[in-house]
Amino acid sequence: MIYRVRHVTAYAYERPVEMATHLLHLLPRPLTRQRVLQASLTSDPLPTRREEGLDHFGNPTAWFYLDRPHTRFSVTADSLVEVTAPAAMPESTPPWEAIREAALRDPDVAEFLFPSPALPPVPAARDFFAPHFPPRRAAGAAMVEMIAHFRDNMAFRAGVTTVSTPVEEVLRRRAGVCQDFAHLMITGLRMLGIPARYVSGYIRTRPPPGGVRRVGADQSHAWVAAWLGAETGWVEMDPTNSLFVRDEHVVLGWGRDFGDVSPLLGVILGGGRHSVSVGVDMDEPAAVPG
Repeated sequence: MIYRVRHVTAYAYERPVEMATHLLHLLPRPLTRQRVLQASLTSDPLPTRREEGLDHFGNPTAWFYLDRPHTRFSVTADSLVEVTAPAAMPESTPPWEAIREAALRDPDVAEFLFPSPALPPVPAARDFFAPHFPPRRAAGAAMVEMIAHFRDNMAFRAGVTTVSTPVEEVLRRRAGVCQDFAHLMITGLRMLGIPARYVSGYIRTRPPPGGVRRVGADQSHAWVAAWLGAETGWVEMDPTNSLFVRDEHVVLGWGRDFGDVSPLLGVILGGGRHSVSVGVDMDEPAAVPG
């Protein structure tokens, strides 16, 4: 599938911002299953200095520096991305207990096994998923059941949490948004000894004929990737929509938690109170440029 994604973030400040530095994760990540055909990142006002590169996790990253007073700041990311579905879950996967030991032998995987700044250990998160992980059960089978459990026990509800709501509160409310659900699942998996990372991106929300619109329309989305051993590798799951990722998700990047891949993070001097608006459009283009 080919998707065009347009993501606009606009800030309005009460007083002029004298200086600002912004870190952006708004460019799609090239992957084996995701080909970036076009990608651009623009802002108003233009940055005094701009740098692009890769962060610690290999995600495309941009840094915008502004040293002229401004009362508004907007960033527009336009991308054209070709996405194919990842390989299906193999019929045979290792027992879940064996995954931790295997992960510790791979530094690139092991860092997703331990607590991160926004996700400390939460025993209640482990207990929420533990019934699906009896002794010697295949990890893949446990994941399939875990996704169904999430669908039956959590409700998507905007406005009841913030970006800093702890996992314990999400569990107590049994409600939240995609970021909350990803954080909950990651915390529970890590405490069971399964590496898990936070994936930031977008989801196709146009419903098929007679279908139901996907939850999380017209905004950034988040899901989870869990490592199930060297042969299976990373398996992506969308707890918000209770499904395994196929070809409806566009990846921006991944990290240990939301803080590693926040779409736009800034440090400003001045500004006072401010408002922010975010708009995302993801659709299939009528024609693809040659």
